[in-house]
Amino acid sequence: AEDEVTLFERDMKEFWIQFKISYGTEQNNQTSALRDLCKETLEALTEKWSKKLKEEDVMIDKIHEYNNEILQQSKYIAEKEEQLTEIKSKLNQEQEQQKNLTDSIQELKQELMKKMEIKSSKNKAAKEKLEQVSKIKTLFKEHLALEMRRIPDEQLQFIFRHIDHKDPDKPYVCTLSINEQGDYEVNSCTPPLDCIAELQLKLRETNNFSAFVANIRKAFTALSYK
Repeated sequence: AEDEVTLFERDMKEFWIQFKISYGTEQNNQTSALRDLCKETLEALTEKWSKKLKEEDVMIDKIHEYNNEILQQSKYIAEKEEQLTEIKSKLNQEQEQQKNLTDSIQELKQELMKKMEIKSSKNKAAKEKLEQVSKIKTLFKEHLALEMRRIPDEQLQFIFRHIDHKDPDKPYVCTLSINEQGDYEVNSCTPPLDCIAELQLKLRETNNFSAFVANIRKAFTALSYK
């Protein structure tokens, strides 16, 4: 901008030189005055426009500065949006994991409740069977010379007498319990009986405990004659 003003001033000087040559020396005084006025006017305009140009340069610098700030803010916002997206993704994953954990806990609770119900049912069945055994205990003792004892590990021991006609007081023993499935299980027989597995299976099928005890006595009796 300043170079253009300098060129303009030079052109004006040349113009006045040509003007002076053309119109002669008689007009020197008037021309000089006019030239000075034009020069002052031109200097004023030059100073004015130079100031405006400087102001515009300052404005342009500020615009560049604002653009840089906007660019930095845009980058900052983009970074924060990316971080927010990652946080949302992690939060969704945690919520999904929490849901899966809750579902697993619920399934375990339901499974535990079913097992507790099954256990309660088995305990009830075992209790009923023990009560049934207890009720007929006196009857067996009086009529079959049978003594029943409860021994450790929730076992019932049946002691038969009056089996061996040579030694009526000789004990014949059978030990019985109820397993985890709620079924009767023969743990031992003294002396051993070959048919005990068959008698145990029949007891489980019929649940007829009186018949089982009677059959055990018959088997011991048959064994005593061998």
